[in-house]
Order: sequence, then C-alpha cells, then structure tokens
Amino acid sequence: MMQVCVNGARGAGDGALIPLSPGAMAHSVAEAVAAGAQNVHVHPKSPCGQDTLAPRAVAATLEAIRSAVSVPVGVTTGAWAEPDPAERVAHIRAWTVLPDHASVNWHEPGADAVAEALIDRGIGVEAGIWSGTDSAERFAASPLGPRVLRVLAEVTDPDPATARDSARALLTMIGTAHGRPVLLHGEEGGTWPVLRLAGRLMLATRIGFEDTLVLPDGERAASNAQLVSAARAALATLSQ
Repeated sequence: MMQVCVNGARGAGDGALIPLSPGAMAHSVAEAVAAGAQNVHVHPKSPCGQDTLAPRAVAATLEAIRSAVSVPVGVTTGAWAEPDPAERVAHIRAWTVLPDHASVNWHEPGADAVAEALIDRGIGVEAGIWSGTDSAERFAASPLGPRVLRVLAEVTDPDPATARDSARALLTMIGTAHGRPVLLHGEEGGTWPVLRLAGRLMLATRIGFEDTLVLPDGERAASNAQLVSAARAALATLSQ
C-alpha cells in the first residue's frame, strides 16, 4: 500500500505548491490517487495555514477530499497542532466529520488518551513510532497496541547515507508491534533510501510533500502526483 502524505506541517514558506486549503488539498489528492496512491494522510489547516484539529477545519478538509476520491483518508493528531492532550481529545470528540484513520505519535504526552478517543469514535489509529524517541517502548507497553490499525515506522534520520540503517534499527525496536502491519517511511534526505528499503521488505510506505520536496535525482517535485509516480517507478525497479 502506498499512502500519499499531502502537506504535513509545511506551510507557504515551503513553496506555493504545498496544498493548504481544502480545495487545493482535494485537487492534489485526486492527482496523487490517479498516479497510484491508495491512501491519504493530510494535515487540515487553519485559515492562516497552521495545522489544526478544529472540527470545522477537519470537516472541510475531509469533505473536499472525499468529493474528489474514494480512498481512505486520515489526518494528524500531532501535538504541534494542539499541545494540550486534553484539548486534543476534546477536539476529536467534537469532530462532526470523521476520518477513516488518524496518526498518533506515541512519544507525545497523552498518546494513549488520544488513541482511545479515536478508537471510541470508530476511527482507525496509525501508531506513529519515531526513531530517536522512546515511542517503541511506550507502544510495546500500551494496552491499546493490539487495537491500532497499523504502525507508522517514522525514520527521522535525514541523512541518505545512514537512513537505511536507522530504519532497520527502528524496525528491530518495534519488533512484532502487537502483530499490527507496519508502514515504513523516511523524511527529507532519508525519504528515498527508506522507501526503497520498505519495498525490499514488502512493507507499506508513503510519499508526498510532508516527507520530501524533491525527486530521487534531487530535482524539485512539481506535485504530490509526481512524487507518487517516482515512488512507483523506484519500487518497480526492485522487482526487475
């Protein structure tokens, strides 16, 4: 499975191509799905372009994307969008339009409470396990582990020379991950090496402007769809 991560915490300062409005996100997602993406991870934005969990923004984003595609759509619950865990839970309980899934970063305070609120509402949980944190240990000890949709193995090492080794170390730390499927991805300079490793290991992966702005050759990508096409091509060469 290939997920497109449409925008992440990036904003206008990262370039005019980053989709920030619900309409722009929907257009970008439609192109990416046409290019081969099968799942969506998106960060709803406030009018000023900041990540938000506010019910109105989440609803507008989901409605716009679902009017354009019929694949599963997930959102972030990152603490940078709302630092107070209790407020994160309150937002989730107030959502009027529900995503298919939402990511929860297990190293953040309140991760179990946020995940439980999502599960209570019938929303799938993507357990974000970041390299360089204690999230793998926290997740291993969580009683909610067997109930998550999948594990997001998130390699935060941006060095293309070491990202693969960091990814393997993270996968070892995660272990069997309560028996849940794993989606492996990198970021910035580590994006493409980790994506190829995911392909070799036959794991789900993701690509998009949240993780990288450039193609494998270092050229600036023109769209999420172009990144998805490049990722599919990179994975296809592994089987040749």
